[in-house]
Amino acid sequence: MFLISILLFVMLQNMGDPLATMGGRSVTRREDRERLARQFGFDKPILVQYVYWLVGNDWTKVDINGDGIAETPGIRKGVLRGDFGTSLVTRQPAMQLILSRLPNTLLLMLVSELVVVLGALFIGVYSALKQYSFFDNLITTLSFIGYSMPIFFLALGAMYIFAVNFKRWGLPYLPTVGMFDPQAGQTPGQLLWHLILPVTVISVNSFSGYSRYIRSTMLEALNQDYIRTARAKGLPRRETVFIHALKNASLPIVTIVGLDLPFLLGGALVTERIFAWPGMGRLFIDHVSRGDTPVVMGIMMLIAVAVVVFQILTDVVYAWLDPRIRYN
Repeated sequence: MFLISILLFVMLQNMGDPLATMGGRSVTRREDRERLARQFGFDKPILVQYVYWLVGNDWTKVDINGDGIAETPGIRKGVLRGDFGTSLVTRQPAMQLILSRLPNTLLLMLVSELVVVLGALFIGVYSALKQYSFFDNLITTLSFIGYSMPIFFLALGAMYIFAVNFKRWGLPYLPTVGMFDPQAGQTPGQLLWHLILPVTVISVNSFSGYSRYIRSTMLEALNQDYIRTARAKGLPRRETVFIHALKNASLPIVTIVGLDLPFLLGGALVTERIFAWPGMGRLFIDHVSRGDTPVVMGIMMLIAVAVVVFQILTDVVYAWLDPRIRYN
C-alpha cells in the first residue's frame, strides 16, 4: 500500500495543473497562483508534498472570489489519520465527497455483478451439460458478439432502441439519465426503473466472458475421475453436477469474482457518463481532468485497499470450497 501510494501520488502530480482551474471560469491571476502554490505546498519538492499528504501539516483554507483570496488557518491530519484533504474543485473534504457517491456506485455495480454471476452460472452449467447442442452453439455465438462490442456502443444502442424508438412507437420506454425522475421523486420504483438500462449494458459485456469461463471449468470438472466414480455409484445427476462438479469448478470462478469485486468501487466510467449516473466513475473523470489530487488519490487508495482485502477473502473462500486446501 505504501509503494502504491507513492506511485499514484507521483503520477498525479505530473498529470496537470490544478491551479489553472481554481479561479472558476476566470483565469487564475499570476499573483494568486504564487500565493496558492505556497499555501497548498505546490512550491515544495514532491517528496515534501507526499509527506504532507501522508502525515498532515498546517494548512490554509483558501476561498477564491471576486475580491481575491480569503484565508483561514487550520491543520490537516493526513491520510494515516483518515484525512485525505480538501477537494481543490468543490472545497469539500475529499472523503466526504467520495462517500456521498459510493452508495450510488455500489447499488449499480453490485446489482450488475449479481445478475452477471447468477445468469452466467445458469447458462455456463447448462451449456456444459448440453455441449455442442443447438442451445450451446447459440449461446457461444451470442457470447462472442456481446463480448466483442464496445460498452459505449451497447449503451447508445440500448438507449436508441428502448428509449427513443419505444417512445416513438407508443410503448413504455426506459429512462436514460439519472437515478430518478425529479417529478416522481426518489422512490424504490423509480430507482429500479432507472437501473434497468445501465445494469443491462454492464451485464451483457461481463456476462459473455463469465459464461464462457464457467462452461470451460465445468467441462473440465465433468470429465474428472471422481465424477465418473460418482455416476458409477448411482448418485443422482443433480447431486453429481451441483455438489461435486460445480463446487470444484467454482475455484477459478472465485478467483475472477475476487479480482472484479474491488474494482466495482471505481464504478463504470463509460456507463455512468452516458447514463448520467452520479457514481464514482463520473466523480473520477470530473476530478482527474482538473488535477484534483485529494479526491483522485482517495478513490485510487480506496480501490487499492479493497484489492488487498478481497484477495485475502478469496484465499479464505478457497479453503472453504476445497477441503484439500488448509492454512496453518
